[in-house]
Amino acid sequence: MKVSREQMAENRRRILEVASRLFRDKGFDAVSVAEVMKAAGLTHGGFYGHFASKDDLIAQTLVHALAVDTSGGGGFRAYVDAYLAPRHRDNCAGGCPTAGLAAAVRLQSPAARAAMTEGLRSQIDRIGKALPELEEADRRRAAIGSWAAMVGAVILSRAIDDPALSDEILEQTREWVDAGLGQQVAR
Repeated sequence: MKVSREQMAENRRRILEVASRLFRDKGFDAVSVAEVMKAAGLTHGGFYGHFASKDDLIAQTLVHALAVDTSGGGGFRAYVDAYLAPRHRDNCAGGCPTAGLAAAVRLQSPAARAAMTEGLRSQIDRIGKALPELEEADRRRAAIGSWAAMVGAVILSRAIDDPALSDEILEQTREWVDAGLGQQVAR
């Protein structure tokens, strides 16, 4: 039975969504192609109609997961508050792909690393645009520093077994980002 172009596109989107959640939750190596396809409700054999290999799936999933959503509102400080929250920390599968996958990407294909690079560039640009009150050089520095601190805080808060310290890492990083931005604006 022939599948329509629309159904092929929908199947591919579903595979990428499922793979994104599974990779963020378990890591690249712990997830098999068969597991992705089963979770997507498709047969393993259909995989190669969409992707050349698992490496291709990883790279395409990163492109998909790291696509910057520009529809969000509420400003940068609201974004920081939501990002550095226990709810986000505790949602690995649905949380930030950068925090969930950045360390593991260094061991993946050049295409996967390129996808992470482009995702990082897009996020830095998005944050920079959310800080129009700063001069351009200060805006880029604040965007890079804030993003690095935020991602690092989520990674560290997820890695430890002390809930109080985990919460403190998120809280103190949120305050540090806010204080740093306040100093930049006051210049």
